[in-house]
Amino acid sequence: MLKLLKAEQFLFFHDMIKIGKFTLTEIRQKLQIKKPWDLVIISVLNVLIAIPVFIIIHQNIIDPDWYFQIDRILLFIAIFTALHFLLRLVRRIILAFIFLYLIALLYGTLFSDYSFSSVAEDYRSMIYTMSDDPNPQDIIISKLLPFPNKSKILNAIDFDNPKVRNFALMATTKHFRDIKDHHKYRTIIQCFAVFKEIRNNWNYVNDPKGQEYIANASESVEHFSGDCDDHAILMSACIRAVGGTPRIISTDAHLYPEMLIGTKADFEDINYLIKEVLFKDESKGKEIHYHIDEHDQIWLNLDYTAKYPGGPFMSEEVLGALTLY
Repeated sequence: MLKLLKAEQFLFFHDMIKIGKFTLTEIRQKLQIKKPWDLVIISVLNVLIAIPVFIIIHQNIIDPDWYFQIDRILLFIAIFTALHFLLRLVRRIILAFIFLYLIALLYGTLFSDYSFSSVAEDYRSMIYTMSDDPNPQDIIISKLLPFPNKSKILNAIDFDNPKVRNFALMATTKHFRDIKDHHKYRTIIQCFAVFKEIRNNWNYVNDPKGQEYIANASESVEHFSGDCDDHAILMSACIRAVGGTPRIISTDAHLYPEMLIGTKADFEDINYLIKEVLFKDESKGKEIHYHIDEHDQIWLNLDYTAKYPGGPFMSEEVLGALTLY
């Protein structure tokens, strides 16, 4: 009797395994991509990988300056061929991961903010930043000098004043409201809107002769006039008023504001946004200037002389930095 029960259990589990195998095989057959579409997908993926790989190698090898850049053409062909061979070797695994990734993106498109268009934006940002030529500088305090008029400047940055807050809100409704698919950088984009509004209206006026006049942000917002420290104070206050993190840089005879962007990965996206979306005309053919602090955080120049965030520095030697967290 015991042997009969064991035999029946064996047959039952054997049938279940057969059913399971049949089901898995059937599913795999249904999900299998037929030729030549598998090669088409591999080729597209190859191009997407080959472009950034080519940029990295291209920027790190000596240019022999051949006719019509033949050396670079041959380099791209070599990279494309090698990647195509490798991807074909593991195409079943690659295709399975692509299928799962598409499912995840479809879910993100329907139920969250990260969609197919977000992936395209991220890829374009990465390629653009890799091929662009920004102008970074490490911020080094070259002299141990006290920040000039520190307490007066801090008091003048009255970001919680209703006049300052209302002006900053107006700027965010006037500029870049139609920018979509960049929810992660919404605050930075709004700070750029404030920068644009102040830049469009600022009128440089010297202090009274023989006197260092420091105007509150709530005072400057009425006339949009003053010298460099008044501009830095107003810009910093407005950035604080909409949730950004500003700081004021001190040089030998100049003060100017900067804004915290974040990590180098964040800068890839912001660099693309500035040069291809928000300030395309103003920054065309120009470099992005920024400082890297001791924590590897990136800060963009927002001086009144800059026509776009990250414009050229008016003065290079940094003597101090006053950060407003």
